[in-house]
Amino acid sequence: MPTSFLEIVELPNGEFALRRIDDESAPLVKIRFSRETRDMLQENDLAVAKAMITAGIEAVGSMSEGIADIDIDDEDEQGMVQRGNQTLH
Repeated sequence: MPTSFLEIVELPNGEFALRRIDDESAPLVKIRFSRETRDMLQENDLAVAKAMITAGIEAVGSMSEGIADIDIDDEDEQGMVQRGNQTLH
C-alpha cells in the first residue's frame, strides 16, 4: 500500500478536519470544539486538535500494522496544517 500523506485543515465553520493531502472531498475525521472549549483553549485549539488526531492515529497504529504507512504531513513535524485557506506553522 502506498504511503498516504494527510493534512489537518480548519474548515470555514471552525471545525478541524483530517484529510488526504491530494483529496479535498469528505474528511477522514472532524473535530468540533464548543464555544466554551475554544474560549478555554484560547489560541491553542489547533494544537489540541492536532494532538487528538495524532493520538488517534497512534492508537490505531498500535492495533494495526497497515496504518504505519500513513504520515501526517506537517511542515513543523513533516506535515502541513492549514487554517481556512492559510497554512499554519
